[in-house]
Amino acid sequence: MPELPEVETIKNAVADALTGAVIEQTLVYQRKFRIPLDADFADQIQNCRIESFSRFAKYMMMHLSNHKTVIWHFGMSGKIKIESAIPATRDKHDHVIIKTDKGVLIYNDPRRFGLVTICDTDKLKQHPLFAMLGLDPWDKNLNKAYLLQKFSHKKTAVKIALLDQSIINGIGNIYASEILYHAGINPNRSAESVSAAEAEKIIKYTRQVLEAAIKAGGSTIHDYKHPDNSIGYFQESHCVYNKTGLRCPQCCCDIKKTGGIQKTVLGGRSTFYCATLQK
Repeated sequence: MPELPEVETIKNAVADALTGAVIEQTLVYQRKFRIPLDADFADQIQNCRIESFSRFAKYMMMHLSNHKTVIWHFGMSGKIKIESAIPATRDKHDHVIIKTDKGVLIYNDPRRFGLVTICDTDKLKQHPLFAMLGLDPWDKNLNKAYLLQKFSHKKTAVKIALLDQSIINGIGNIYASEILYHAGINPNRSAESVSAAEAEKIIKYTRQVLEAAIKAGGSTIHDYKHPDNSIGYFQESHCVYNKTGLRCPQCCCDIKKTGGIQKTVLGGRSTFYCATLQK
C-alpha cells in the first residue's frame, strides 16, 4: 500500500503535470471501489479547471474550480498514470480516465481496494474518510504532550500505536519500523512505556524519515511506481525493514551471537528491529 511518502510523491508529480488544466472528458469503466463512484461523477467534473492538488494522510485530493474535490486512496495496488493522450488500448485495470487539455490522468487499480470519490471542498474536513484521522506528521500540534497523552494507558505495542491513524496519520508499516529504529525504541514495548524524551525522538524521526523518503521518491517494494512509471529509491536506505538477519547500519555487534535484525509480527504486520540498539 502506498504510504505517506509515496502518496506525496504521486501528488507532486500529478500537480506538476496537470495544475491549471481543464477537464475535457471523463471515462469511467468501473464504479465498484471501496466507496462506489457516483453515477454522475463525469458530469460533476466536466469542463472544470484543476486548481490544485493536496495530500492528507494517505489520500490525494484534486481541487476543482466548481468547489468540488476529487479524493483518491490507492489501497493495496492502486496507482496513477499520466499520458499525453488517451491510450489506443486500455490496460485491463484502468478504471477511470480523465482527459484534460494538458494531459490524461488514469487511475489503475487491479484489486480495487482503493477509491475515487468526490465531495464539496468546504466539507472535506467533515468527510467520513477524514473525520477520525489524527494529526499530520508536520502539524504544529504534534508535540511531546500530545503524543504522551495519546499513548497513556495504551498497553498495545508502540509499533501498533504508530500505525494508529487516529493518532498520527500517514505512517504505514515500512516507516513505522524505520522510525522506531532511529528512535532506538523496541517495537514490542507498550506505547504507555514511552518516556517524554522518547516521545520527542519519535516525532523527530517521524519527520526526518518521511522527509527523506519523499526526497527519494518513496519506497518501491511491490507495485508502487511514480505516474511516469519510474520507481522510488528509499528502499535502498531502509535500515531494518525486510532485512532479517543482517547487521543494521549502526551496529557493531557479533552478528553470530545476536542474529542481526529481528523479525516479528505485531498486529498482523511484519516488524523489523535491532534488538541490540532498540530498547
